[in-house]
Amino acid sequence: MADEPIAQLGGKTPLEYADTPNMDRLAAKSEIGMAKTIPDGMKPGSDTANLAVLGYDPKKYYTGRSPLEALSIGVPMEDTDIALRCNIVTLSEGDVPYEQREILDHSSGEISTEDAAVLIEAVRKELQNDIYKFWVGTSYRHCTIWKGGETVELVPPHDILGKTIGEYLPEDEKLRDMMRKSFDILNHHPLNEARAQKGLNKANSLWFWGAGTRPSLDAFEKKFHKKGAMISAVDLLKGIAVGAGMANIQVEGADGTLNTNYEGKADAAAKALLEDGFDFVYIHVEAPDEMGHQGSVERKIQAIESIDAKILSRLTEKLDNSGEDYRILVLPDHPTPIRTRTHSGEPVPYMLYDSTKEQSHTWHYNEKEAGASGRFTDPGYELIRSLLAD
Repeated sequence: MADEPIAQLGGKTPLEYADTPNMDRLAAKSEIGMAKTIPDGMKPGSDTANLAVLGYDPKKYYTGRSPLEALSIGVPMEDTDIALRCNIVTLSEGDVPYEQREILDHSSGEISTEDAAVLIEAVRKELQNDIYKFWVGTSYRHCTIWKGGETVELVPPHDILGKTIGEYLPEDEKLRDMMRKSFDILNHHPLNEARAQKGLNKANSLWFWGAGTRPSLDAFEKKFHKKGAMISAVDLLKGIAVGAGMANIQVEGADGTLNTNYEGKADAAAKALLEDGFDFVYIHVEAPDEMGHQGSVERKIQAIESIDAKILSRLTEKLDNSGEDYRILVLPDHPTPIRTRTHSGEPVPYMLYDSTKEQSHTWHYNEKEAGASGRFTDPGYELIRSLLAD
């Protein structure tokens, strides 16, 4: 959700520009400030950042992105296994070598899980063996387990959108060869030909990244003495929850896209807190990040406004009507600026609302005013303690 000032928005960020009456209403009664969720020396990503927001020091607990996703989809991992994120991406076509193709879309037009499963099965039949096994995840996000593998440096596809892929391919010859072969398997697959006829991006190549070993997280309840639940459409977040011993609450229609079931997430959170005995619920919304990767100012603003109108308004109304005291912490995990279309490691604005505190401020919740508040939480993984304090 966090971004940079954009000229076409009159020098405002999408968060500043968006119509967010509920965030503004809460901000007037809240503490606002900035938090550093990406530690120095670590790559900005949803993995490290969400660990920090949940109160886990990324430098201590992070072992790679894909292993966390593997936990979510029930992939068995040995200590000597390496998990790889296996995106299905859109590469340019034409009569050129694989290395000269450009990466057009890291998400293949936010392909459905059902379509992606067909394509992963086609790859599995040709490429799977005792060393490399493929697992279906969600949408374009899938998993490959490399038995007895190595933690190799791999480039995230959303970091190189529009670029020629040659210099960003894995140094490991086997991984590079599987990616090359996957294009031959997928580009003219009947499902992809049908997608092209409908004007949709082909999902025509695998892309490996996010390598890591099996993670080990301290149990959230033991660490913070609170019973926690996760609401997310994204395997990474579900995997963090599994590793931390938190419940994963499934919401029908929650799909990680701009049109996700926002209201369903709010209702599920309220039920978990008010009826099911949970002390803490983490509501994760992927849409602002995806719209940042797409480079769409309009859709990023729409995502932010949907969070405000369809989650924050609905949830606070239910909590207020219950008569229960509560706190809400609102923040992005990391910025995904429209200008760069990828993640950055700058601090993010946060807003901490406490229903028991009578406060009155003139500020709004956005990067500029949060920065001007003078409050700065570094390391960012300490911020959650303010939310959960007794």
